[in-house]
Amino acid sequence: MEKGWTGLPYHSISEHYKRIFGEKIYKIPVSVVDDCPNRMGLKGMKTCSFCDVWGSAARSESFTLTLDEQIEKFKGLIAKRYNSKNFLVYFQAYTNTFTKTSALRQNFEQSLKYDFVKGFVVGTRPDCLSPAVLNLWQEFHEKSFVSVELGVQSFYDEHLNFMQRGHTADDSIKAIYKITGNTTVDLGIHLIFGSPNETDEQIIQTAKICNDLPITNIKLHNLHVLKNTELEKWHAAGQFEPISQEAYTEKVKLFLSYLKPHIAVHRLAAFASRWEELVAPKWTANKMGTHQAIIDELRLSKTFQGCLWNPQNQTDRDLFEQMKLRVEYTVGI
Repeated sequence: MEKGWTGLPYHSISEHYKRIFGEKIYKIPVSVVDDCPNRMGLKGMKTCSFCDVWGSAARSESFTLTLDEQIEKFKGLIAKRYNSKNFLVYFQAYTNTFTKTSALRQNFEQSLKYDFVKGFVVGTRPDCLSPAVLNLWQEFHEKSFVSVELGVQSFYDEHLNFMQRGHTADDSIKAIYKITGNTTVDLGIHLIFGSPNETDEQIIQTAKICNDLPITNIKLHNLHVLKNTELEKWHAAGQFEPISQEAYTEKVKLFLSYLKPHIAVHRLAAFASRWEELVAPKWTANKMGTHQAIIDELRLSKTFQGCLWNPQNQTDRDLFEQMKLRVEYTVGI
């Protein structure tokens, strides 16, 4: 077994970071911007149908605190809970590159002044990648660690249109190659499952597309309904019904089955931290319950990341066998 083996039937982001830093690393979520191209209606775009007033921020109280206050407060909470020592600052809410480069530089420099901060993670979207931003990322990555999480959400335009994303699947792929062609940052993408008429074949093809892209990690979400969103209106009108936990679990199983084990997975489902704003489905509020239920089903069905993937060389085959051993050891095959 590999050093740091976790027994999970997938390659976790925790393992990915441990290989980079040699220890467990936790994220400190912060919010420093309060808008995005969609919300401003640029080029006729609309707010994403799933996005609430907080811009998918993990903590709404962040907007009342300075960056320093957020880092110090949330670092203290996380360190107390997990006995953690080192962190990455996660610029999470809205579109973090939708601001002046000088402001980005200041935020990056400010976050790295803490000894316990080993780098930062930036959340952004495919249409907010100026040459200046790319150069800035690379500059900081050469002296620290920079990870970028790109909000792709889907590689199918029909689903992107339903989400009102304002960009195409082709835009996302071009953005991924634009980032990797101009920087060496650690690059991951976000995907959302559960749009209307989403097929199993699309889930399989999404995994195969990811396998061919120069990315290191993926974060999975289920499409859910929050208050004050377009989805809430559609749900109330009977035009959208969110996916059940069982159906979503099957989609995650299918996706992971074809996803090569080289790619780390952040999480298996979305989590609505502000329960009072969650409309449906209610299971989205049960973070650990949902996570564990998916893992239990993966183990029960003897499914592991890459179990239906076709290894191309000996290194791939070794990784495949290693992932297979995790499941065999866990379920006692």
